[in-house]
Amino acid sequence: MDKEILACIARENKKFLQSGQISKYIFPMERTEAHKKNICHLITRFFILSIAPDDSILYLVQKRGKSKKDFPEYFTDSSSGHVNWSKNLDLDKIKKNALRELEEEFGIPPKDVQKVRIYDINTEDNEIAYIFLGLVDNNIRLKPDPKELDVKFSKFYNKAELKKLLEIEECIDYSKTIWKNILNTDAFSLFKKKFNYPIEEGNGIALFIGRFQPLHHGHIFILNNILKLKKKVKIGIGSSQLSHTLNDPFTSDERKKFINLALEKRNISSMRYKIYNIPDIFNAKRWVDHVISIVGEFDTIYSNSDWVRELFSNKGIKVERKISIFKKKFNGNNIRNLIVKSDKKWKSLVPKEVVELIEEINGIERIKSLYEKD
Repeated sequence: MDKEILACIARENKKFLQSGQISKYIFPMERTEAHKKNICHLITRFFILSIAPDDSILYLVQKRGKSKKDFPEYFTDSSSGHVNWSKNLDLDKIKKNALRELEEEFGIPPKDVQKVRIYDINTEDNEIAYIFLGLVDNNIRLKPDPKELDVKFSKFYNKAELKKLLEIEECIDYSKTIWKNILNTDAFSLFKKKFNYPIEEGNGIALFIGRFQPLHHGHIFILNNILKLKKKVKIGIGSSQLSHTLNDPFTSDERKKFINLALEKRNISSMRYKIYNIPDIFNAKRWVDHVISIVGEFDTIYSNSDWVRELFSNKGIKVERKISIFKKKFNGNNIRNLIVKSDKKWKSLVPKEVVELIEEINGIERIKSLYEKD
């Protein structure tokens, strides 16, 4: 049997998961070793709901099998499991891990899960849980794995039954808390998209958020396309408080200069855009509210980040289609790696005026020095 390689993360870097920065901070480690050394690693927890014909909500609850090492015969979420390490791990791949576990434990194939949304990220001892909500048809056929679950009691429960279930001692605390929160929420609103913010549709203002470490031709391509469709774009500098680190070498002021120089060079009026600093707060649930408190009103958001798209979509905010060009090439991480290798190809990926500014502020030496320290 192949060894299971987990997606692990240093304790001091856990907070970055709350801002969607996953692949930069995770590393691989064999499951037994990670558990032995108490290394933090990623897991998924899936909470599955279904809408009955009478519009009542059903909740899929798992009772763990008798042979389980931890919490045998305890009631818990619908399914859960480790996140396997992979290169360029992102939210979409973590979702696929959650769907895999659901199929293994309940026999529900991914194609039969109608909707999946991120609900929260919780730290549980040495595990960081990505918590997802899923919606399935009420006629779905369950095939509980007897090696994993108690077949008799792993099933759908109605609201009254679940409330009663959560009162017993044999219910894992982590899952109990989340089930209670779900019970106290309008389940329909968890999957419906409705506008909850004072955003005026049709006002011609778009929001675009990037880290611009550094600004490159991919950013310019996106901004040009947005400005063909919208009167104005609000540009958010993400992780604005970070600088002089390997992943975020440039300050917010330097990044603002990159944007202003490049747009001015392309004769884009400063009346058509405004730049905002958006510092991380490392709280996924509050982040969209945090952004809106800074930038104010807009009618739609553009982003190629699945993380950003998911969080805004979950709040009922209109998310436009992705706009990208040669994504692997026009990528901040790729450009910084080329600089570290002294590969001059990076200069063709970045506007000339931004290249000159990076050289002027000794940005090349800064990136190489940060790489050596790291």
